[in-house]
Amino acid sequence: MKKLLLIWIICCLSACVPHAVREAHEVVAQADSLWQAGQMYGIDAGDSITLAQAYETLKKHSAPSLVGRAGGEVFSHACYHYGRLLRAKDDPVEAMQAFIAATHSGTRDYHILGRVYSNMGSICHLAGEFPLSYDMYERSAQVFLKGGDTLSYYYLLNDMAFELAEQGKKEEAIALLAEIASKSTDADLVSLIQETRADAFLRIGQYDSAIYYANLSIRYGNKVPTCTTIKAQAYSGLLESDSAVFYAYTILTDSFSSYQNKFNALYIVSHMDSTLCADEINDLASQREDIRYYEYEPAKEKFDNAIYLLNEDLTRETNLTWFYAIVGTLIFMGISSGLYVVRKRKQHALLSQKVEKLEQDASHIQEKHDNLSARYLAKYQCLEIEIEQACQLMQKNNRIATELEWREYNKMCDIIDRRFYMLATKLKNKNTLKEKEIRLCILVLLDLSRAEISDILPYSIKGIGKLKDHTAKLLGTTGKNLRSYLIHLAIEG
Repeated sequence: MKKLLLIWIICCLSACVPHAVREAHEVVAQADSLWQAGQMYGIDAGDSITLAQAYETLKKHSAPSLVGRAGGEVFSHACYHYGRLLRAKDDPVEAMQAFIAATHSGTRDYHILGRVYSNMGSICHLAGEFPLSYDMYERSAQVFLKGGDTLSYYYLLNDMAFELAEQGKKEEAIALLAEIASKSTDADLVSLIQETRADAFLRIGQYDSAIYYANLSIRYGNKVPTCTTIKAQAYSGLLESDSAVFYAYTILTDSFSSYQNKFNALYIVSHMDSTLCADEINDLASQREDIRYYEYEPAKEKFDNAIYLLNEDLTRETNLTWFYAIVGTLIFMGISSGLYVVRKRKQHALLSQKVEKLEQDASHIQEKHDNLSARYLAKYQCLEIEIEQACQLMQKNNRIATELEWREYNKMCDIIDRRFYMLATKLKNKNTLKEKEIRLCILVLLDLSRAEISDILPYSIKGIGKLKDHTAKLLGTTGKNLRSYLIHLAIEG
């Protein structure tokens, strides 16, 4: 009886599909044709507003009870095309919302659904959420496999391996890549496999292997800047300045390089190109800060909001309220007593939903706080590593006093400010240290021995120890913890 009732509802409402829905179907068909030709609706042809209107129209009529399974598949195509357009227009939040809608469309078009999950994984990757990106790529791979598209399946396995590499899980990544290599000989895929291997070895500090596989990927035809970035970072890790600087400049002059790659390249050039003067180093530092302020931070906020939407959807239970509302309305229409019962039940359901929503919101806020804390710690550790690397580079310089313009106090402070996040200025602003004590702090930050400090400052080795304890006391710390205090001051301010 219930099954017959549901069929009757579908038939009645399907007959009333408005003209706007048919027009939306035509727009999606046009978008499909452009897609098959390698173009994008709203960019290469067609109007983005028209596509947005088609998406909104189909969204209102996307329930199977309104337009049937075929309508749900058309809606999934609309979600995919609109999501891609929004990504191209740098709106990952709305793009994620469109992709999420596609996953709830009930479509059995596994090819389009696989591409939807792949795009969601890509957004997660750009947000730095590598485990979540791995999960989305895994869903995409399984959908492609279910649809019989084995080549796309292997491409997604490579994406999954890349996310494992980003997490430092080299063994798991290499094992997954070996599985792909044993089953597919597609030339482009083989090239991507080598790139993923290079990234895996870079993440664990095996720089020679990273360079080898990056070169192998390029030899197989990989032309994207990622391999060049891997080589620049690997040579930087090996302290081979000439090669690191060469590939870093290659990244900076490549119009296809992302702002993330250019951000890393600027750091390598400013710290390893010995031919640069102080003004040039300062200009590179300014360019890097511009990327951080105008590119990294705005993008990070957008991607964080997109990830919040995805996590919220993943934790939300399936809502069938619309179905029960329709059935209840049809069964009890005209029966006053029945309407009263339904109204009371709805009020109770809404109250329960509000309570549940409040609990979910509290949970989400806590999760977001935990995520922010984790990101803060990761960012702090990253800056700490940068400072340690800069110190190590200067330690290896036999003319450290010359490089620091030691005799010119103000010039020396400018150099330290550029390389160590305004440390000299922060020390001056304490208003408790004299010039000699600030000079000592700089040498302690560089992790020089007492003998090396004694050679630069006019103090005996014993005198250095007393001066260090005195300086540390003025800063509210101890001589033993002075260097840690200075690193923290440089990062936190």
